[in-house]
Amino acid sequence: MASTNVSLKRPSFGGTMRPGAWWLQPLLVFLGLSAFVAYSTWAAFQGNHYRFGPYLSPFYSPELFGDPAHSWFGPKPAWFPGWLPWSPALVILWAPGGFRLTCYYYRGAYYKSFWADPPSCAVGEPRKHYRGERSFPLILQNIHRYFLYLALVFIVILLHDAWKAMWFTDAAIGHTAFGIGYGTIVLTINAILLGGYTLSCHSLRHLVGGGCDQLSKMPVRQRTYNCVSCLNRRHMLWAWMSLFWVAFSDIYVRLCSMGIWTDRRIF
Repeated sequence: MASTNVSLKRPSFGGTMRPGAWWLQPLLVFLGLSAFVAYSTWAAFQGNHYRFGPYLSPFYSPELFGDPAHSWFGPKPAWFPGWLPWSPALVILWAPGGFRLTCYYYRGAYYKSFWADPPSCAVGEPRKHYRGERSFPLILQNIHRYFLYLALVFIVILLHDAWKAMWFTDAAIGHTAFGIGYGTIVLTINAILLGGYTLSCHSLRHLVGGGCDQLSKMPVRQRTYNCVSCLNRRHMLWAWMSLFWVAFSDIYVRLCSMGIWTDRRIF
């Protein structure tokens, strides 16, 4: 009977017997996430061109402090650090940013792409010991379930922004009238995609279906669990589509505000 000698020696970093371009997916994830982090950080520190007509960039929503005519609580608060450039986005972005940073899917994505932990299945990694998420700082990832509650509130706010994006001030008739513009569609799609990403969350799935022995005896919870599970099967797709679209939504509002793009009304 033929036999094969298999070496149990730990492979060097990047070492593998896998055929094919195993490095392609982590590379694309690295480039995609890096581009989003770079752009969103830049956009958050701008503090301007985040509003155009009835449109509000999702990076700045809700506008708790900022333009007195639109913000919830007035202009820049006195407690905001004087050494930090003022931007309304800096007050609120920690909540959706924290939700996405601690997301179960994104953990696996950036662990592989940024930390090479490991870069791919059956591929050598640069470290010898696995610390897991039971020690600092990775244990902080466990607060994801609490960021979920904030993310659900943000979905309601973004849906309200999409609703407000359907009302335009018409100078010809002297009051606000219902209408649909390109920006209305952009912000509505953004709310839907972010809603799909949030409602497909693993923590939400456990929240609605966990803590009971027999879901069949709780028909309402079972239907809710099945619905979230259906969305959860495409959680990665929701994550990337919403990531791309939230950045595009900011770009759309910003370029319209700067006069580079023209927002057209469908009716």
